[in-house]
Amino acid sequence: MRATVIHGPNDVRVEEVPDAVVREAGDAVVRTVLACICGSDLWAYRGVAQRQPGQRIGHEFLGVVGEVGAAVTSVRVGDLVVAPFVWSDGTCEFCREGLHTSCPNGGFWGTPGSDGGQGEAVRVPYADGTLVRLPAEAAGDDRLLTALLALSDVMATGHHAALAARVRPGSTVAVVGDGAVGLCGVLAARRLGAERIVALGRHTARTDIARRFGATDVVAQRGEEAVEAVRELTGGHGAHAVLEAVGTEESMRTAISIARDGGAVGYVGVPHGGSAGVDIGQMFNRNVAVAGGVAPARAYLPELLADVLAGTIDPSPVFDRSVSLDGVPDGYRAMDDRSALKVRVTF
Repeated sequence: MRATVIHGPNDVRVEEVPDAVVREAGDAVVRTVLACICGSDLWAYRGVAQRQPGQRIGHEFLGVVGEVGAAVTSVRVGDLVVAPFVWSDGTCEFCREGLHTSCPNGGFWGTPGSDGGQGEAVRVPYADGTLVRLPAEAAGDDRLLTALLALSDVMATGHHAALAARVRPGSTVAVVGDGAVGLCGVLAARRLGAERIVALGRHTARTDIARRFGATDVVAQRGEEAVEAVRELTGGHGAHAVLEAVGTEESMRTAISIARDGGAVGYVGVPHGGSAGVDIGQMFNRNVAVAGGVAPARAYLPELLADVLAGTIDPSPVFDRSVSLDGVPDGYRAMDDRSALKVRVTF
């Protein structure tokens, strides 16, 4: 089969790799229908996050079950399924508590020895604990399939940020970051009943999506200017809930500074630059809480799936370009130079 591998900075290739096969009784093999490139993949592409030459890459996909192990009971051959970006056994104490990302038997797609999501097929360990079945009729609806693909990561991650930031009905929310996760954070905040949503971003095509998703205000400034702008919009107080979806020192510093006294920051941006953006003194003096981390997407999939199927939310607009598997290297270049927001891969 063919899959995407990374050999070094700016060096992503599509190559022949060993076929995905069932190795354990709990495995399933999923034939990929849709996959995509994540903003977090760019850290490896840029050489910031290290990868082994030839390592698989990609962690967002949905597809059709092509083979199952003898112990698999929740899915059958021919089922349309979506996978969260981390596999998990579904039975350990962390999974039972809804923290599937801490499952001792879990793992991330594309780690050494595992298949990546940007390939023709994926071996799925612990299929019963990982895969979520989708309605068969969704296979004929391109927009719906694209919206369902977002549940594998970005929509679930935006939702995680909103929950960590304690978004409540009637609250004022600020979202730091205009990537796919930040935009899905806007959508998640609106879903949870936020009355006012301030989107921080400077790319018009992206902030237009933010407004479509429910943003009431847009702040294009950065740093101290952004802090001043948000405080001016909120009567000098700041936002009850702040969603941080970038992962840099500046973005974290901004997020904490624009939080209202007694407010909370939900951080989901993959950290780059350490913790220098976290001012414990400021948090202490103003009673600002910080929570977040890796989103347990598997825990959120059922409720978000129900809302997508009901038409309550539609995250599909975050995908603004489609490529075939052969076009994946071009997709990485497009996301790296910001000519694309999020690239969908079709098979």
